[in-house]
Amino acid sequence: MTSNGWLQIALLFVVVIGTAAPLGAFMARVYAGERTFLHPILGPVERLVYRVAGVNPTSEQGWVAYTLGMLAFNAAGFVLLYAILRLQDLLPLNPQGFAGTTPDLAFNTAVSFVANTNWQSYVGEATMSNFTQMFGLAVQNFLSAATGLALAVALVRGFARSNATGIGNFWVDMTRSTLYVLLPLAFVTAIALIALGIPQTLDASATATTLDGAQQTISLGPVASQIAIKQLGTNGGGFFNANAAHPFENPNALANMLEIWQMLVIAVALVFAFGRLIGSKRQGYALLGVMMILLVAGVAACYWAEATGTPVLQAAGLDPAGGNMEGKEVRFGIALSSLWATVTTGLSTGAVNSMHGSFTPLGGMVPLVMMKLGEILPGGVGSGLYGMLVMAIIAVFVAGLMVGRTPEYLGKKIEAKEVKMAVLASLVLPVSVLGFSSLAAVLPGPLAGLGNAGPHGLTEILYAYASGTGNNGSAFASLSANTPWWNTTIGFAMLLGRFAYIVPMMAIAGSLAAKTRLAPSSGTFPTDGPLFVALLIGVILILGGLQFFPALALGPIAEQVQMLAGQTF
Repeated sequence: MTSNGWLQIALLFVVVIGTAAPLGAFMARVYAGERTFLHPILGPVERLVYRVAGVNPTSEQGWVAYTLGMLAFNAAGFVLLYAILRLQDLLPLNPQGFAGTTPDLAFNTAVSFVANTNWQSYVGEATMSNFTQMFGLAVQNFLSAATGLALAVALVRGFARSNATGIGNFWVDMTRSTLYVLLPLAFVTAIALIALGIPQTLDASATATTLDGAQQTISLGPVASQIAIKQLGTNGGGFFNANAAHPFENPNALANMLEIWQMLVIAVALVFAFGRLIGSKRQGYALLGVMMILLVAGVAACYWAEATGTPVLQAAGLDPAGGNMEGKEVRFGIALSSLWATVTTGLSTGAVNSMHGSFTPLGGMVPLVMMKLGEILPGGVGSGLYGMLVMAIIAVFVAGLMVGRTPEYLGKKIEAKEVKMAVLASLVLPVSVLGFSSLAAVLPGPLAGLGNAGPHGLTEILYAYASGTGNNGSAFASLSANTPWWNTTIGFAMLLGRFAYIVPMMAIAGSLAAKTRLAPSSGTFPTDGPLFVALLIGVILILGGLQFFPALALGPIAEQVQMLAGQTF
């Protein structure tokens, strides 16, 4: 570890928080229906969308109608994207003449992009046409992120409102999320990415002459526009197979820093917006403190493990001061590669710029643990905030048990229904991850897709289903996942991780909105100070530890022991 590496990490976090605060204030105005500086331009477009779609923007929906609207919209998106993937060879903008994808790959990919996971079992530049990339994948990058934002705002309204029957209107929240937040940011950052060297063209490829005189065909396409929303929406689905490790997706240090900023800024801004929407900025600061403490701890652990290097490399005569550069982006170094790996797994995005499978065992365990803590650090766009609020409900329930009082959070009494729904949501992750992993670990078909045996192979399995259920989308590169088993089971894991979690969370929103919002009393547990921050961190770590740590640690720790003994890398 070096001071320069820490300086880069610190600078990135300072810039993110400094820009997220005003963006959060803007987002709070958007979701409150207030006028912003973009309304003179986008207001007419918003009204036109409502008119064409037949939506009454003043009509409120209860939690059931809101949830059914969300499920129907995403189901339609799945069917449309599945059709595009299967019929790709019959659609325009396919200069390479790519065939339609297989049924299992189309199912996996359609679920992946609708669920904001963006798991990729395919080589993008050799499988997907420009039409599929732009009108299929990039469109869902916008819509899945907007869905997450809408759901988070609906839950926040459940806390903010008193004796209400509605939690907003899904169609209005989706429209505003797309028009006022995602589209403007994607447009501006796409231009910046083009200026930094990322291609944006409908040409299929370019031909270059190498230094030895050979001809090389280099794949091209509308890359910058997709990368912009990929990063902003914490989506992960890259244009190229190597994702952000490809120089056309991440050409230089400035582009790398911009893309990390893109991944973090909306998720962090939403926490600032949360504080404004409920009328207490300190409550937002408390949640942000929990997110940043755990995120920085994860970055530090990963950076230390990778900077330490391995005994095998040292035995080969390499300088241990260089750390473990295997699988890292030499252009960016260990510090930013470790930051990227930790951020992407704490954010619910698979936009990797390094190969997690070549990390040291403990360095690779950090991304795995970050996913299993619930993708809330600060999590995916929208999903990070509502996941953290579910954890907060469990935390205040625990606090209430300790002092013998009915727990309250943000003026709402947390009773049996809310706790049951929060526990039900929190069980989705372990049931899916451990259930699918146990089957894959004993059946011969799935085992054939592993690139490694022993502890590392177990980690590949756990990481794949953790990434799918956590709607993350990253993987250990040694896993060959483009088979019917992996495509189908990971597809179902992604569906469970996204939608089986959302339904009980929305039930919480509806229940809370109907309750009276109480003023704090002398017996109210303070949820905007360091004591609550410590309690919430403890609950997150305990839940993660009790549910996942035995299985999660088994592979990486066994592998670490072997590595220190010089038996494996």
